[in-house]
Amino acid sequence: MMMESGSRFFSADEFRLDAKWLIDPNHLFVGPKIGEGAYAKVYEGKYKNQTVAIKMVHKGETPEDIAKIEARFAREVAMLSRVQHKNLVKFVGACKEPVMVIVTELLSGGTLRKYLVSMRPRCLDTKVAVGFALDIARAMECLHSHGIIHRDLKPENLLLTADHKTVKLADFGLAREESLTEMMTAETGTYRWMAPELYSTVTLRRGEKKHYNHKVDAYSFAIVLWELLHNKLPFEGMSNLQAAYAAAFKNVRPSADNLPEELSFILTSCWKEDPEARPNFSQIIQMLLNHLYTVSPPVPVIPSRFFTSENSALAPESPGTSSLMAIRDDSGETPKAESVRKPNGCFFCFDQCY
Repeated sequence: MMMESGSRFFSADEFRLDAKWLIDPNHLFVGPKIGEGAYAKVYEGKYKNQTVAIKMVHKGETPEDIAKIEARFAREVAMLSRVQHKNLVKFVGACKEPVMVIVTELLSGGTLRKYLVSMRPRCLDTKVAVGFALDIARAMECLHSHGIIHRDLKPENLLLTADHKTVKLADFGLAREESLTEMMTAETGTYRWMAPELYSTVTLRRGEKKHYNHKVDAYSFAIVLWELLHNKLPFEGMSNLQAAYAAAFKNVRPSADNLPEELSFILTSCWKEDPEARPNFSQIIQMLLNHLYTVSPPVPVIPSRFFTSENSALAPESPGTSSLMAIRDDSGETPKAESVRKPNGCFFCFDQCY
């Protein structure tokens, strides 16, 4: 397994973590287990008095498994340390010995999956659902701008802040660098949320190479957005494999009926069979913002005036002017086109994010 760092390629065996990201195991205190997957267990814990999530990666049994897991670990750490964004779980550090550990911020709001299930049969308010979708789309735009495909976008990998107002993307275990993976294996996440071009290789021999690109994430985003809007499991009544077969070979999709026109268009565009026909995340963000503008147009603001002289003067910049200009972001995050400012309410937080 080869990875890229700047202009240099290296194998997982040669992987070296920048000193600033190296965790000292002596300062790591592991608490209760809060999650478990095929490759790792996640614990709540402390690192130098900071409450964190500690992902302990299973070593593997056979030499082949060990090499594969170490490469996956190295890839995930490299990507986490390289990309920072307010809608990506914050990376704290990692170490490889005595065990492979990835430490991130702890988000006490739990997974989006758990939150949605707890609300059933009620649905999220549409504005809240679209707000969550904007968080997810902004995280994905950031990843794609760094040439990273996530490949495993689903509610289990989306975490909520304690106030349940912000969503952050987690779990880079299946993320790949697009520049290195023009031909990639079909090893991926959960079929129900995956683009058909990823898993249609199940009918081929194991390990068959398959062409795909970053547009697989747009498909997964559409399925997640559908779930946010309906609070139902997509392809309900089908197993994961049945859902995969229906989507890949019969072009079956969840219903986009009875939704606002803009949201229906986003869904049907993102889950198109032809990956090249799907929008990128910059376009998706703009479509979501346009929808919010339609349902919550800005309240007219009367500019403040100065009456100290005979000639009244407008304030140098009215709120409407600045909100229509692209805001320059010096934080290292991907620059965003700012939405028109809306009054305080459910989505005011999104205006403050950039």
